[in-house]
Amino acid sequence: LTFAKLRADNTAVPLGGSVTLTCSVNHSSSSGWKYDWYIENSGVLVSPEDAVFLSNGQIRVSQGGHYWCIGERVNPVYSSEYTSNRPVVTLYPNWSEIYRGETITVRCEIHGGDTEWDYEWETNSIIKPPNQSEYRIRSASSSNSGNYRCKGRMKSSQHKTTEWSDSVTLTVSIPSKPTVTLQPSWTQIYSGETVTVRCEIQGGEGAQWTYEWKPAKLNTPPTSNEYRITVTESDSGGYSCRGRRDYFFTEWSDIITLTVSSSNRPVVTLHPNWSEIYKGETITVRCEIHGGDTEWDYEWATSSSHQPPNQNEYKINSVSTSHHGHYWCKGRMRSAQQNSTMWTSVTLNYVLSAASLTVSPDRVQHFTSDSVSLTCEGNFTEWRVMKFSEDGRLYSDCRRMTGSTCNINTSKSDTAVYWCESGSGEFSSAVNITVQNDGNGPILVSPVHPVTEGASVSLSCSLRTQKILSNVFFYHNDKLIQNDPRGELKISAVSKSDEGFYKCQYSGRESAQSWMSVKGEQDQNI
Repeated sequence: LTFAKLRADNTAVPLGGSVTLTCSVNHSSSSGWKYDWYIENSGVLVSPEDAVFLSNGQIRVSQGGHYWCIGERVNPVYSSEYTSNRPVVTLYPNWSEIYRGETITVRCEIHGGDTEWDYEWETNSIIKPPNQSEYRIRSASSSNSGNYRCKGRMKSSQHKTTEWSDSVTLTVSIPSKPTVTLQPSWTQIYSGETVTVRCEIQGGEGAQWTYEWKPAKLNTPPTSNEYRITVTESDSGGYSCRGRRDYFFTEWSDIITLTVSSSNRPVVTLHPNWSEIYKGETITVRCEIHGGDTEWDYEWATSSSHQPPNQNEYKINSVSTSHHGHYWCKGRMRSAQQNSTMWTSVTLNYVLSAASLTVSPDRVQHFTSDSVSLTCEGNFTEWRVMKFSEDGRLYSDCRRMTGSTCNINTSKSDTAVYWCESGSGEFSSAVNITVQNDGNGPILVSPVHPVTEGASVSLSCSLRTQKILSNVFFYHNDKLIQNDPRGELKISAVSKSDEGFYKCQYSGRESAQSWMSVKGEQDQNI
């Protein structure tokens, strides 16, 4: 059986242009043939008004449509139809890269008209598709990788075919094993520090993954490959993850172990512990870190005019007004310099200070975008509010200072230590302000200033949308105080043993930790 063969140098007529069609018969004798041209299915010959006849068997047309030709040499007559219904190969889902075991459908689509088609596929993959309009791969493997193209043949006239579609490339790959990383990359950290645990899948960056964790963590969106936690000792342990896309799962990552130790918060003390220091006296500012056998390097910061040496104590042989101010210290492990304690401070008063600082609302922790007022009080006309940030920087500017009050619209960068300083150099005691970065999490409501021994104090838990909460658990130095929920924690007569870190838990979400100081009548430690 011999058919005439129709070729086109383009399947679409460009605007203002034309397409050349060529008709030929694959026969042992190629001479003596005469070709007639037809348009659509009407059987109407193509006229010189419709086309430019270039040679016997070749015309140039500028009008779109279905063209076919007949080649004849007395007997027999051979005919063929060219159709502009060019197929399109699509992938469902539309992923050019899929992973082993996933399901995908390769589909051949021919648009336009009501014609019924038989389908033919061509691929360089190992597994060949059936001659149907779609090829469903239920569990993909590397044998399915390759280029796919198709064409259609009219069921009513088998000599009438479309052109081959453009090729679509399907790649079946195996993503690498996920990796769990920590940021900062410390496997040993201290209670109260913040760490980000992240799941990374190399080679799968373009995929829409959901993530599973061991152990499972509350309130972590499955579409997020990381979660940020302010750690407690209960967060110690091994962490691993895997990725999922539809029914495909990666391997579980190797386990990374996080060790959370009790916070080695330094204690800064004055020796002797006098509330007032006079000119010429001798005093020692000491930084002490209790717990364990760790060796520490010490780092100091101060608002005074003298920078202490990086040792655990600073001896002042003859005190002067230039030594007046706040002194902070923290420790850094000699064996792992990236691991450090929190900052802690003490105030050295050259004379008894008549300056004070009040915070409104009177609590350590605040939500982002809260309005917080810091007011300097005392018999002075000039004030400035000083700020010592988490990264150890000292600031002396308030963006919105009205008289003796600094107004803050809180953001995460406002987490710092604050105090007032008068124009004549008087200092108030310092206070801690912590801004909660998680807008949906709770904050602990605890006093800004140290609590005097024997006084009563109440701690509570609050959400941005709900100020008073019940069914709250409270922790002191990471230990659950009582195994029953309540609305607030009341301490009727505070003692030195009540000093330490406090936090609250509500509906599985924890607040940040805050330090509550306890002082005696002459105790100046902050």
